Amino acid sequence: MTLINKSKSVKDPKAIIDQTTSFSFLNIKKFILEVKIEASKIVWPEKKITMSLTAVVIVLSTIVSIYLGTVDFLLGKLISSFLN
Repeated sequence: MTLINKSKSVKDPKAIIDQTTSFSFLNIKKFILEVKIEASKIVWPEKKITMSLTAVVIVLSTIVSIYLGTVDFLLGKLISSFLN
């Protein structure tokens, strides 16, 4: 680990990184407060929209799994017929 030369500019990225990575309870408290502030800005979708999008995901997942299962089964049969 290298020591920071105090004569370096504040715009030096390494100096900024070294200054912000120090462990202290004040930094942890500040981080938690910032997370709470950002979490309060979240806009959650309505229940109806969430349920309909969940249904779309379930239906598409089922369709894709049936398709991939069928392709896997058919390719397995094709390969086993060539090997026998």
